[in-house]
Amino acid sequence: MQPVATRPHVIGVPNMLTYARIAAVPALVLCMLLLDGDGRNWAACGIFVTACITDWLDGYLARVLAQQSSLGRMLDPIADKLLVGGAIVMLVEDQSIAGISVVAAVVILSREILVSGLREYLAALNVQIHVTWLAKVKTTFQMIAIAMLLAGAAGDRLLPGLSSTGLALIWCAALLTVWTGFDYLRAAVRHAMEN
Repeated sequence: MQPVATRPHVIGVPNMLTYARIAAVPALVLCMLLLDGDGRNWAACGIFVTACITDWLDGYLARVLAQQSSLGRMLDPIADKLLVGGAIVMLVEDQSIAGISVVAAVVILSREILVSGLREYLAALNVQIHVTWLAKVKTTFQMIAIAMLLAGAAGDRLLPGLSSTGLALIWCAALLTVWTGFDYLRAAVRHAMEN
């Protein structure tokens, strides 16, 4: 039986923020499917940006409130990947990401799947790979790019060229994705050869 003291971590504020980020994924998809016009763009962008803020906030609060948990460590990257994956799929579906830029989207999604598999493999070997500074830069570019693209035509009317800047940042994120994904792959191959 677990001590009562550990139960608040399951329903603590940091994990509640992670649950909210997971819930934001279907909300974002429904928003993009059911709404139209500027309201659709701003609502989708607002949901995504709010979810991105919870990504930073849940980790910060977990440390400050001493509510770090195994559940939180497991769910946090899953929530991130669901959010990014859902947003990218919807941006491709509505052709905000189209043509050759779909390659950048596929690279980003492929890396997310690859890294998840490699983390699972390395965890079985009791090997942890910590998030690098470059991976954090990649995530920042990715989140900003997706937010710009979700703002779409409404964003372009407010700040001309916002969508084009978003597409450029998606390509930057894709290039960083290849680089940081290779770091994970190299570590996994090294540990596989040692075992």
